[in-house]
Amino acid sequence: MKTRKSRSRAARFAAALIAAPVAVLPPPASAAWIVYDPTNYAQNVLQAARALEQINNQITSLQNEAQMLINQARNLTSLPYSSLQQLQQAVGRTQSLLQQAQNIAFDVQQIDQAFQQKYANIDMSASEQQLVADARSRWENTVGGLQDAMRVQAGVVGNIETNRAQMEALVDRSQGATGALQATQAGNQLIALQAQQLADLTAVIAANGRAQSLTDAERAAAAEQGRVQRERFLTPGSGYQPGNAQMFNTGGN
Repeated sequence: MKTRKSRSRAARFAAALIAAPVAVLPPPASAAWIVYDPTNYAQNVLQAARALEQINNQITSLQNEAQMLINQARNLTSLPYSSLQQLQQAVGRTQSLLQQAQNIAFDVQQIDQAFQQKYANIDMSASEQQLVADARSRWENTVGGLQDAMRVQAGVVGNIETNRAQMEALVDRSQGATGALQATQAGNQLIALQAQQLADLTAVIAANGRAQSLTDAERAAAAEQGRVQRERFLTPGSGYQPGNAQMFNTGGN
């Protein structure tokens, strides 16, 4: 009897629970569901990649511009070396030797005057003493010209060491140039060095030619003077008296 009553009470309690209204509460905000959209995610990733690529391109462009400015600065950097003073001194030494030419300088008017007075014409009326003095003057000019030529040659040889040192310095700076301007300036100075060497060579040729010309002129004047003296000697009434000359003793002793 007790068992049946207990079952009857349990049945009535369960029925009451089922019949009672149930309150449904909304879920909290923190428990909201996140919806994953693969297509939208892929688009976002692609946009981010494109934006990153643009930034990298801009960085690369800025780096290239910076390098271009650096290269331009190097190309405009001046060469911190000049051989102009040494080259000018070498040219000055050679020019000074040419200006020290003895008796007849490298001057057109002086050359014309000297040749007119001592080389061009031999005055048949001049005294023997004057002819001898003129011949000695011409000989002194020839010897002086030869000495001048040798002095110029010695000066040019002395410039060789200076030219060698300058050429070595310029080649080193040309090879180590940081830009186009430095390389160009080094090349220009090398050309100036060659010009100075050509000036030395011109000076040697001029001095040697002067010495040779004086030698030839002296010979020509000496030949003319000999002709004049011979005519004097053979001219009747010149004071020459012919006589008998006995070279060997033909006597009986």
